[in-house]
Amino acid sequence: IIVDGASKDNTLKIVAQFPHIAKVISEPDKGIYDAMNKGFRSATGDIVGILNSDDFYPDNNIIAKVVKAFEKNDTDSVFGDISFVSPNNLYKTIRYYSSAKFNPEKFAYGYMPAHPSFFAKRKFYEKYGLFKTDYKIAADYEILIRLLYVNKLSYKYLPLSMVTMRAGGASNESLYSRYILNKEIVRACRENGIKTNLFKVSLKYFKKVFEYV
Repeated sequence: IIVDGASKDNTLKIVAQFPHIAKVISEPDKGIYDAMNKGFRSATGDIVGILNSDDFYPDNNIIAKVVKAFEKNDTDSVFGDISFVSPNNLYKTIRYYSSAKFNPEKFAYGYMPAHPSFFAKRKFYEKYGLFKTDYKIAADYEILIRLLYVNKLSYKYLPLSMVTMRAGGASNESLYSRYILNKEIVRACRENGIKTNLFKVSLKYFKKVFEYV
């Protein structure tokens, strides 16, 4: 399913070249989380995941590995790692984000599993709700808290890079964006019964240094 915000470039012409795409939605939206919700509402599969604009799977077997993990482990959700690459050199990894040490208690410290790698059974989104569109940057953080911490979905970690991302993005554009992100993370925690504060959440930046390669 492709969700496009009524872009004026060649997106729709490119999409038309791929007959296996089930549905194309091209219309104005109220932001990235509104667009993601449209995709979820259109999904009919048992398992759903999101691939953002400019991101891609590093090989053709990622989806097969995800499906195998669901079948083998009888789990509610699956996630792994992601690689950030230079926008000008897709073979140059500049940061590696590992979800290996995640557990739900770490939400209070600004740490979550890599959302672009996150797949979950569609029935849980129908039961527990979609993205909250009044968040500017951290609705993905909030929904993962709701699924993994509040409603205790089971999960399986896959020790591999599941998604390649070009460096940048809405949450990393500027110091102001990071400030908004951290404020929304604190809000997401408090709305879901996790005690935290801006100082505690900001500690994650010391650990980020070790993600750069």
